[in-house]
Amino acid sequence: MPAFQEYFDPSHQLVRDSVRRFVEREILPDIDQWEEAESFPRELYLKAGAAGILGIGYPEALGGSHEGDLFAKVAASEELMRCGSGGLVAGLGSLDIGLPPIVKWARPEVRERVVPLVLSGEKISALAVTEPGGGSDVANLQTRAVRDGDFYRVSGSKTFITSGVRADFYTVAVRTGAPGFGGISLLLIEKGTPGFSVGRQLKKMGWWASDTAELFFDDCRVPVGNLIGGENMGFACIMGNFQSERLALALMANMTAQLALEESLKWAREREAFGKPIGKFQVIKHRLAEMATALEVSREFTYRQAAKMAAGHSVIKEISMAKNFATDTSDRITTEAVQILGGLGYMRESLVERLYRDNRILSIGGGTREVMNEIISKQMGL
Repeated sequence: MPAFQEYFDPSHQLVRDSVRRFVEREILPDIDQWEEAESFPRELYLKAGAAGILGIGYPEALGGSHEGDLFAKVAASEELMRCGSGGLVAGLGSLDIGLPPIVKWARPEVRERVVPLVLSGEKISALAVTEPGGGSDVANLQTRAVRDGDFYRVSGSKTFITSGVRADFYTVAVRTGAPGFGGISLLLIEKGTPGFSVGRQLKKMGWWASDTAELFFDDCRVPVGNLIGGENMGFACIMGNFQSERLALALMANMTAQLALEESLKWAREREAFGKPIGKFQVIKHRLAEMATALEVSREFTYRQAAKMAAGHSVIKEISMAKNFATDTSDRITTEAVQILGGLGYMRESLVERLYRDNRILSIGGGTREVMNEIISKQMGL
């Protein structure tokens, strides 16, 4: 058998320590207020950029650091989640779904103009794929881009777009060809482009601190130079991007479960009933043991897929499995945490109440649980 190998090395611990200090200094003092306000200051992007957090995993030539070091990104992502707000993490991290296609496939002049501004926190990037009538059915999206000389004329709409209200750069999936996955392209569309407008900020069950919006394109003229990748090659770009997004969601689910477990353990030691801490009752001890076991399995499986991704292996099936298993685990653990805390777990002053709400989107975003099962079954030859 191969020798056991740790996923994280000392450099990753330095990343983890740095991000944890940033969270303690810049986020935790105000996160409850930001949650209630359903927003956080745009200045936080600048602070995260200056701290080097936004640039982790991106090329140094474009203002990033730790290029190609996936576990530096994993460490940073886990520590950001210690703020206890999935919405803030999703909003601050929307660049990680909007920017990769630009880094990989945009024209050099576009890449060099856009990416450094986003990594510094001066500008915000978002991904716009989902449509009001489409959801996870990306191959049938309807937003149309028609070539007109040196421009594309874009008409259609998007919804559920994270950072949709305040983003500056939108990586937008459009239809440039025939129906189906073979007719999809990606365009960079900038805020302020005539014909492009942002709708209202949408009200959500969870992720309160992130802004989520509808986008509208009414004969919006986008330069042909803003095409990301080849025309009608967008579906492959989107699918490649989804693998990283699904890893990120699995990591977020595992950290949601971790925080809920920690809160449950703390409560079990402090809360007394019938003359002793509730953690001394077998029913609670065994429940906590099962929660911890499920989380360890989920985390290890997720890390294993990250390691294979870092080594250049295809993990289409396995990362879909990891996302489903992680979100199933976080569903269970956040539910159990609310039950263990009892009435307090139902109160807005309790972290587990927020974790319970924020968790619900994780098995929907980035491809629903049902879509993950379709991918898994197809990879099995069914």
